This record gives sequence, structure tokens and C-alpha cells, in this order.
Amino acid sequence: MHLAPYLQGLGIGASLIIAIGAQNAFVLTQSLRRNHHMAVAALCALIDVVLITAGVAGVGTAVAASPLLRQGAAVGGAVFLAWFGFGALRSALRPGILEADRAVGDGGRTSLRRVLGATLAVSLLNPHVYLDTVVMLGGISGHYPAPERLSFGAGAATASCLWFFALGGCGRVLAPLFRKPVAWRVLDGSVCLVVWGVALSPARQAWAG
Repeated sequence: MHLAPYLQGLGIGASLIIAIGAQNAFVLTQSLRRNHHMAVAALCALIDVVLITAGVAGVGTAVAASPLLRQGAAVGGAVFLAWFGFGALRSALRPGILEADRAVGDGGRTSLRRVLGATLAVSLLNPHVYLDTVVMLGGISGHYPAPERLSFGAGAATASCLWFFALGGCGRVLAPLFRKPVAWRVLDGSVCLVVWGVALSPARQAWAG
């Protein structure tokens, strides 16, 4: 293990992953609801590790060079994020589902299969996930010789794992705040705005392509 590339991967990976986005907002919401939150965090971390590995292995360069792949990812990502944001807006506008005590406790949880399916969708249908992990981290790692490239990828993967498990575990700390229904309105409304904001980038890319 080469320490300098590892630390660089850790820092750059953290700077890309620790940002407000659809995936992070989803993990935080499941954490607050105690809805299989650690399984969600583990799946998100695993997805990032696989994509970072693919990027370091050279897939990022191939994807960036294909206009067809970029266009398909842009269209699919924009459509999915728009739909996901609409779901968050609907949650914010319907007080009947903002039962904060149930959401913060163990009641009313979605099945594990369903919440993991939603996790896969919000992760793999978001083009920014590929841009950050496969293209950007993969491209940066290409500047290192092979042994150091692996250390860089390991650092980025470590940052992802640390972040998602921290995000998944913070729900208990924030739970008292979210016993008020208005807090759920603010959270769902914020998720909607964030996701729609993220969706503008692939939408513009698809239109320009």
C-alpha cells in the first residue's frame, strides 16, 4: 500500500462523495426513519466500491469516449431524478404520511427488498454517481502507475464506506428533531429541490447532445 496515493484518494473521494445529492438525501431519510438504514448504507458503499474499482481499471476512460453511452446515461438519469423528486414533493404536501413518531421509531417500515430496490434505483440511475466514481476518480487514477493506482482507488473506496455508514448512523442523533411533522415537510421539500437541481445537469446534457 502506497500511503501518499491512498491519502490523496481518500481526500478526493471524500470531496466528491460528501455533497448534497439524491443518493445522500435518500440514505439520510432512511436513517431518520430507521428503515433498514444500515443495509441501505452498506449497499451504497458497495456500489461505490464496485464503480471506483471499475473506474480505476480503466472503464471511466471508455465511457467518457462514447457519445452514445453518455447520451443514454443523461436521458435516463434526468427522467429518473425528475420522478424521484416528484415523489419527495408529494410526501411534503401530504400531511397524512408525515407521522413522525412512526417514522422515527420502528413502525411503518418498508420491506427490506423494496427499500434495497429503491437504493439501487437512486444509486445506479443517477448519472452523477458514474461521473464521480467511474469517470472522475478513474480518470485521476490514470495519472498514477499501476501499484499506486490501486492505493488511490482504495483510499477513495475508504472515504465512501466511512461516509455512508456515518450518514446511515446519524438518524438516531437527529431523531428528536424529526418528531415534529414540520421537520419531515422541510426534509422532503429539500430532497425534492436537491434532486430536481441535480436532474438539470443531465437534462441539459441530453438536450445539447
